[in-house]
Amino acid sequence: MDHFTTDRLTAERLREDHLADLVALHRDAEVSRYLGGVRTPEVTRAYLATNMAHWDQHGFGLWTLRTKDGAFAGRAGIRHILVDDVDEVEIAYAFKREFWSQGFASEIATALTDIGLSQLALPSLIGIVYVGNGASRRVLEKSNYQLERSTNRHGKDVVIYRIRQ
Repeated sequence: MDHFTTDRLTAERLREDHLADLVALHRDAEVSRYLGGVRTPEVTRAYLATNMAHWDQHGFGLWTLRTKDGAFAGRAGIRHILVDDVDEVEIAYAFKREFWSQGFASEIATALTDIGLSQLALPSLIGIVYVGNGASRRVLEKSNYQLERSTNRHGKDVVIYRIRQ
């Protein structure tokens, strides 16, 4: 599943040559506000390596997202993550600001949920959202994820949403 498409996006398995796009995305303070803060190019390089290794280990992971005309729009994916010492599989997405409030996050969340539950046959998926990120909370709610609980990750209050098979 190296590639997939939605109505307005194409997704491509994360590769080393995506580094420049990811660095630009992660250096935007507004985009990174709910991603743990602005990341240096070195931190993004390590992030890229970790997420490419996830693909090798699990056969799924993060994709870069482009509009149909080829413009870099963001990144999204399905990945294993430890939450309160439990191995979970989350959907994650981040878009360049110019693509906010246009329904792209909902579009990709729907696609990731279908891939995770139907194609990968995972028993459930979660979404982890900073408490104050109302837009991302609405995306998960529109995608039929249910609010499960609150917790703390890396010193920040977050909520966990879940959808099951």
